[in-house]
Amino acid sequence: MAQQRKTTKKKPRVGSGVMTMLAILVLLAAIGWKLFDLQGQLREARAEKEHYEEQVEDRRAENESLTADIEEGVTPEKMEEIARNELGLVAPDEYVFYDTSN
Repeated sequence: MAQQRKTTKKKPRVGSGVMTMLAILVLLAAIGWKLFDLQGQLREARAEKEHYEEQVEDRRAENESLTADIEEGVTPEKMEEIARNELGLVAPDEYVFYDTSN
């Protein structure tokens, strides 16, 4: 006689479903953390970009000033201004006071 095999249904493994959910949760947490970190880097990069844009504008203004000085040429007033600002020129009838409280 033919033997009848008992067909048993496989029970789903509860542990593997929980492990899968836990692995997915860990991956989502890692992705969330990475996105948070990238947002911080993006903020820093934008601040750095603004800083460099300010520096570029300062250099452009300085270049325009220097170009105007070159086009104007050498004048006695300009030479005196440079001597006062950069070399510390003091006229004979002037007094200089230095603040030494710092």
